[in-house]
Amino acid sequence: MKRILLLFFISIGIVCTSNAQQDSQFTQYIFNTIHINPAYAGYKKELYIQAFYRAQWVGVKGAPTTVSVAVDGAIEEGDVGLGFIASNDKIGAQKNLSAYANYAYKIQLGYDENSKLSFGLAAGVMQLSLDGDKLNAIDPGDEIIPDAMQSRFFPDARAGIFYSNEKYFVGLSASNLIASWAAKSYSNNLLVPVPQPHIFLTAGTMIPITYGWAIKPVILLKDDIKGPTSLDLNAFLLLNEKVWIGGFYRTTVPLYNKKYLQSNLTKKNALGMMFELFATENLRVGYSYDYSLNKLQYYNYGSHEFSVGIYLGPRNMRKMRSLRCYDF
Repeated sequence: MKRILLLFFISIGIVCTSNAQQDSQFTQYIFNTIHINPAYAGYKKELYIQAFYRAQWVGVKGAPTTVSVAVDGAIEEGDVGLGFIASNDKIGAQKNLSAYANYAYKIQLGYDENSKLSFGLAAGVMQLSLDGDKLNAIDPGDEIIPDAMQSRFFPDARAGIFYSNEKYFVGLSASNLIASWAAKSYSNNLLVPVPQPHIFLTAGTMIPITYGWAIKPVILLKDDIKGPTSLDLNAFLLLNEKVWIGGFYRTTVPLYNKKYLQSNLTKKNALGMMFELFATENLRVGYSYDYSLNKLQYYNYGSHEFSVGIYLGPRNMRKMRSLRCYDF
């Protein structure tokens, strides 16, 4: 066990030598943590399919749009989780198409069968593209700007660890572990920005109020080594085991000294609301709205995110699934 933990933290430490490039933003990661942590694969204990669509900074030309589909389930009596994620991220002339296969192995800690420590890995590929036809050169005929589509494939990997019991959960993960390293061979002619390693720390708990009602506070700390450290503070109210309603506040925090950043950067990022409904026993639908708190608020109509999730598990798995503290 100690060796596994040591290897995991060493793999995260390796990423600290890279330059920063932001991952796509998701607000509703909280409803399915597999999007940021491969160790979460199979935690719902049944086959689950979920799709996200996010339109960020609506009204801004070339603003980011993201589509993501995730499928995961459990085998070997729940000790092994398997999953698959595919996403398409666009911003301006850039496009990032990626696909990952996820594997997670869970270990029971102590005598409590609900106390599980999970280790996860994800391996996949990225197709990064830049459409030169969508770029406007200051100097006509600039040879630096590609005449048409520039596209490259890169291998990539993610790693994570996730612990949960009936009362709380905590997870640590890292993304983009290989792509930035593999891109060095194209350093002389590659204009496509390559996503850089990110580290995610998330934790939360479930506080029962009365039957079918509960409060769930959750935090997410995200760091890309070279850019500002982002903190999401979330709080949800579960109503009658069918409706999640809550809000969030996103800001930056001085986790450690980054002398290369501007000292006058705005710390406040966004705030908003989230809503998820168990429309049926098998169907979950969600929506979130982000309102910018920085200067960008005057140039957009907010960010909108929609999600749909479908359970394909046996009927006896459907009871009380929303009251598991780790079940997003």
